[in-house]
Amino acid sequence: MSIQKPMVGITGDFRPERYNGAALTWFNTGYYDSVTAAGGIPMLLPPLENDDDLNRLMENVTGVVVSGCNLDLDPTRLKMHIHPSVKVMPKRREDFDRRVAEMAIKRRLPILAIGSGMQLVNALCGGTLYQHIPEEVPRALHHRDPVEQNLRHVLEIVPGTRLDAIYGPGEVRVNSAHHMAVKDLSSRFRVSATCPDGIIEAYESVEDDWFCLGVQWHPESNTASALDLQIFEAFIDAAVREAAPADILPMNDMFRRAA
Repeated sequence: MSIQKPMVGITGDFRPERYNGAALTWFNTGYYDSVTAAGGIPMLLPPLENDDDLNRLMENVTGVVVSGCNLDLDPTRLKMHIHPSVKVMPKRREDFDRRVAEMAIKRRLPILAIGSGMQLVNALCGGTLYQHIPEEVPRALHHRDPVEQNLRHVLEIVPGTRLDAIYGPGEVRVNSAHHMAVKDLSSRFRVSATCPDGIIEAYESVEDDWFCLGVQWHPESNTASALDLQIFEAFIDAAVREAAPADILPMNDMFRRAA
């Protein structure tokens, strides 16, 4: 019996109509290239406003990527005052990401949450956020540099975690371009990795039978390392398991065993 490639929904970015152009929905090439390279079929999830339509879309995917954004979550929705450094993403974008993530969590679909998507999933599950690392964690390393687009730092991966199994031994360095971060982690997750300054850089589900991995860096970016594709491969393996009978091996497991 052949294994079909899993359909993976990716939340799209959104910009409202402006004086010089129409409203836009898109995602960066790195998202669909990474999903494709890992063995999946990417599908853009546009910011639909009708829940019935969104449910129809969600019935056709076996995994969800909650993508990042170069704008911020709205702190007022987390009952916080807005810090002056915060640049809030369009309401329609955050509304949609929330609905997609809530549906995926409820259905226990495999989730890969990236950047602000990681922050959102944690918040939806009861966690909290730092709005501006430089002020709230004064001794923290630089996590964003307006000039240096290739800023990177070492990951301190927690032994025995899913992320540890994904990356394996050796030093791991990741890109960094954020000023918000996870503060208090939801009880549904455990820490997978931190920056040397203690900032949470990755978390994963405490439930072994639910793949939910959140990463603060951008493994889909052109500044990512070759090792970062392994995150997408693990996610696609989980999406295959979601869609396939229990006696069918995940696609990437088959490739690895054949090698």
